[in-house]
Order: sequence, then structure tokens, then C-alpha cells
Amino acid sequence: MRIPRDPAFDAERKQFSLRHCCEDCGLFDALRNACAHEWPTEEHRRADYEKPTPDLLFCKEFELL
Repeated sequence: MRIPRDPAFDAERKQFSLRHCCEDCGLFDALRNACAHEWPTEEHRRADYEKPTPDLLFCKEFELL
């Protein structure tokens, strides 16, 4: 799911320590640096949200363990 990024999201992400990136997902295989279900991760990594981006990408299979 892709939604526009706004300053409110950035503030809430920091205030509430929101988890939504591949590195936070239980399906992310850190050894392979890839999703266990083979979903693309290029636009959904933590580093992508440290720089200005026009929108946010949320994975349908994100699992917080």
C-alpha cells in the first residue's frame, strides 16, 4: 500500500517508535538481506525513511514479532 508522506507521519513515527520497515519485520531474513517471501525490499528499507520521500510504502505481509 502506498500513501502520501506528510510531516504528521514523521512526527508520529518518532514519537511512538512506529515499526513498518523490512528490518522490523519477522519475515525479513537479515542474512540474505531479503524478504523470506521474496517481496521486493528496495523501497521499504529503514534507510529510505531517513531521507525525504514523497510517499510511504507499507507491506501487506508485515509481521511484527
